[in-house]
Amino acid sequence: MHGEIAPGHALTLRGVGQQFDVSMTPAREAVRRLVAEGALSMSNSGRVATPELSNERIEELAALRALIEVELASRALPRAHMALIDRLQTINGAVSDAVTRHDAVAYIRSNLEFHRALYLRAQAPAMLAMAETVWLQLGPTMRALYGKLRRKEPPHYHRLIIAALKAGDEPGLRLAVRSDVTQGLKMLAS
Repeated sequence: MHGEIAPGHALTLRGVGQQFDVSMTPAREAVRRLVAEGALSMSNSGRVATPELSNERIEELAALRALIEVELASRALPRAHMALIDRLQTINGAVSDAVTRHDAVAYIRSNLEFHRALYLRAQAPAMLAMAETVWLQLGPTMRALYGKLRRKEPPHYHRLIIAALKAGDEPGLRLAVRSDVTQGLKMLAS
């Protein structure tokens, strides 16, 4: 989910078990679950790897993010309060620090933390679980996107999201979230 593994990277059950200090059975179950959720792919020969997403798949996942995350943000708006806004500003500072350090994994991790903190206020656990499944499928691709963008500053859409929350501006919030979650992915697919 955080882009720690590049797209197309092969994994072994033994390697997963060693990395997380578990036996083969929990490693096998974890890999099966991740394959079922689309976070890993398994070939007919049993080779397990992080997915290399096609342009069509990237566009599909971007569309899902736009649908689900815009709705989550909209549902969160009536429950947004100054403590949430302060937390989002703090997290956005961590996003900025990761950009300054050119740390792709920290950038992705703090960017998703920003979105998750907002969406938790929606009190829509099924929708949030769906968003997290999409994030899980996009993790390796997000790492590739970060390398392609060569960011020098945090996403300006985060500032627009925070401003819309402060103003109680639902149309502005919906537009800012939609732009934030689709802009980079569309660039990667082109």
